Amino acid sequence: MKYTLNILIEAPLEVCAKKFSITEQMIHWHRGLVSVEHLSGTPSNLGAKMKLQYKIGGFELEQVETITHVNFPHEIHCSYATQDMEHLQDNFFTATSHNRTQWVSINECMPLNFNMRMKLWLTPKIFKKQSLLAMKDFKNFVEKGISVEDA
Repeated sequence: MKYTLNILIEAPLEVCAKKFSITEQMIHWHRGLVSVEHLSGTPSNLGAKMKLQYKIGGFELEQVETITHVNFPHEIHCSYATQDMEHLQDNFFTATSHNRTQWVSINECMPLNFNMRMKLWLTPKIFKKQSLLAMKDFKNFVEKGISVEDA
């Protein structure tokens, strides 16, 4: 399943790129993030790997993020691997007029087993909704300093 999302952020490109790339700030816009463990590579650079652990309600999720392409401040592409799915995310940041930043996120979800294939087929909007929520949370964090950690 492929989908593209975009959002306009009321902040300069350099501010958005910096906040996006600082691992310690992920807790402010990744809902349910419990821990981040650096696995390999230099953080925010090509090939870097991190283990991200989430707890949302009673559901726990562990995924490994790998940075697959970096052209700061304009692009960062990542893959997120779980035991059930691989999620590729290509992020593009463009400076617009009035010190705004347009963030375009191109996503591809690839199920790795039958159960996940069925979930993607039956409820594709859930994955898009979750991705858009993360983008909105990032926008609120950058623009207003609102952290999902406080929610």
